[in-house]
Amino acid sequence: MKIAIRNGRVVDPASGRDEVTDVRIAAGRIVGIGPMPPDFVADRVVDATGCIVAPGLVDLAARLREPGLEHEGMLESELAAAAAGGVTSLVCPPDTDPTLDEPGLVEMLKFRARKLSRCRLFPLGALTRGLKGEALTEMAELTEAGCVGFSQADVALTDTLVLQRALQYAATFGYTVWLRPQDRWLGQGVAASGAIATRLGLSGVPVAAETIALHTLFELVRATGARVHLCRLSSAAGVALLRSAKAEGLPVTADVSINSLHLTDVDIGYFNPAMRLNPPLRQQRDRDALRAALSDGTLDALVSDHMPVGTDEKHLPFAEATPGATGLELLLSLALKWGAETGPGDGGLRRALSVVTAGPVGVLGSAVGSLAESAGRLVEGGVADVCIFDPQASWTVTAEGLRSQGKHTPFAFEHGGVLMPGRVQATLVAGTVAYEAGA
Repeated sequence: MKIAIRNGRVVDPASGRDEVTDVRIAAGRIVGIGPMPPDFVADRVVDATGCIVAPGLVDLAARLREPGLEHEGMLESELAAAAAGGVTSLVCPPDTDPTLDEPGLVEMLKFRARKLSRCRLFPLGALTRGLKGEALTEMAELTEAGCVGFSQADVALTDTLVLQRALQYAATFGYTVWLRPQDRWLGQGVAASGAIATRLGLSGVPVAAETIALHTLFELVRATGARVHLCRLSSAAGVALLRSAKAEGLPVTADVSINSLHLTDVDIGYFNPAMRLNPPLRQQRDRDALRAALSDGTLDALVSDHMPVGTDEKHLPFAEATPGATGLELLLSLALKWGAETGPGDGGLRRALSVVTAGPVGVLGSAVGSLAESAGRLVEGGVADVCIFDPQASWTVTAEGLRSQGKHTPFAFEHGGVLMPGRVQATLVAGTVAYEAGA
């Protein structure tokens, strides 16, 4: 199908393009950016007047809850939520049930996602069998099945010898290991250590839980040369260690969640279970350091940290509630909100789009094959993954308005949700309309 996107403001942070013009799409590719030639006959014309035409968003952390936890989320509902949020590619961790540690499971998941045609799916394979931290998985076979890296999800790997061997193997074959830095024993609390947790009587997770794990990882990266992506940093001290590691030239990248970027432990309020998250919300100085690190490039990407949680698991006392929140449909708006607050005007807009498009693709690198050349970008000849949104429109987060099967988010409150900037009007994946507002 030939599609013409007319009169939109085309913004591509990777190339610096920012102009009101047209985009021509044919056979799933962008065949031209510029004034529409008379010989291009479109099967469909999309009027993007007043809207921004941007690369499709790339989310590096989204749990789809399938297989195994279908009561909390189905592949169909979560990919529909992704499309509604302008997300055209996402990475899912391996902590499904069963764990993604066998090629057949990975192939099945990718096959089902392709049939739905809503979003590109890039699974992470389990680093160890069953995420038990004992025996390594068959990384080569999982890579052939479509895994873009290997992870322990939120399960800490306590045996440093196993971790060292995993990094040695990954370095030998050029695989990337995705790890969330948290010490298993120090990380067993339910809230960030500090005055709020103490006042509420909640068990705390100290910053040392993150920094101790980071020190260990950086030492092993120095020894093995393995490429490591650090998932969802949460502290100012962690940011400082990451900045030093990058200055040293270590092959590490990192991301931060939308929750840690906008919220602090004060938002827990009076034991609000919607604020029960992993990593836990930390103090304002940590949030400020994370925002600055994302702005200066120390942090490479902003992620939704999407984790649908059922009502029965969430409507419990704070310490007993399952951590997690839905986020796919909020990623664009919260990126725009951060961009406007850190650098108003066009600079803030381009910065906001960069950390959810080109930045995440840079983390994925060659693991996504030929897509690496054009995903997260708008270039002639590149894949036609496009997000069209109205920057002047706003919307209120409500549980009823979310397409995700998970209805719990810190940004939707009982007495009215947070007003969000930017509203997705259409999402195209490989030149196919995956979402259209009002349809």
